[in-house]
Amino acid sequence: MLEALKNFDTPSITNVVATYPSNPLCLGLYEPWRQNWYTDTSIKCMYPEIGRLAGYAVTVVYGEPDPKFNRLGMRDLIVALTKSPQPTIICAKQVFGDDIKDKVGLAGGNMCTMFKAAGALGFVSDGPSRDLDEVRPMGFQYMLTGVTAGHGDMAVHAVNVPVNIGGMDVAPGEIIHMDENGACKFPADRLAQVLENVTALQKAEEKSMSKVSSLKNAQEVLDWMDERAKAVVDEA
Repeated sequence: MLEALKNFDTPSITNVVATYPSNPLCLGLYEPWRQNWYTDTSIKCMYPEIGRLAGYAVTVVYGEPDPKFNRLGMRDLIVALTKSPQPTIICAKQVFGDDIKDKVGLAGGNMCTMFKAAGALGFVSDGPSRDLDEVRPMGFQYMLTGVTAGHGDMAVHAVNVPVNIGGMDVAPGEIIHMDENGACKFPADRLAQVLENVTALQKAEEKSMSKVSSLKNAQEVLDWMDERAKAVVDEA
């Protein structure tokens, strides 16, 4: 089912998850505006050519080293990736100070090589990373606020806890769908429903687009809008 979801872009997935609650094909899982279920404009797709991806969220929190806490590290994140249903999407929260948060080249070629080997398809983070040239050939997606060349000491603060990534609240095990438009999430137990509904919605939209593309002037557009409005009233 996750592979089948790659036949649809992320806006189409959002349409059936929550965007149009009045549409019978929309599951209405969240209040569309005020609940944090998709990313905002701070998150940018680094490799649009990779296309659409879907996987189970594994979350991690990175920050500066804390001398009083050094219990967690990369090994714990890799173990979490291997224990998760596959494939996975890493959702990394960055909690660095304001003076350095835009200079943290968090992930790079070595880390992404390990992530991919452990079953991850991509990395979504509310901060920068680096090594675009090394990561690009891997087919491993970066969804970031930007890029920067370096970093200092970093540490893992938590693994598989709820996080907010660029306006999207993510819990471990939720489904992440992402492409060049951004990312969205929904509960894993709704996977079959999302796939069924987005398939039906695409068929309906293809029919509608076929009609729209045949319109030749403004009057035909207005007539078509009137027909649609009447159809909605009749269905009600």
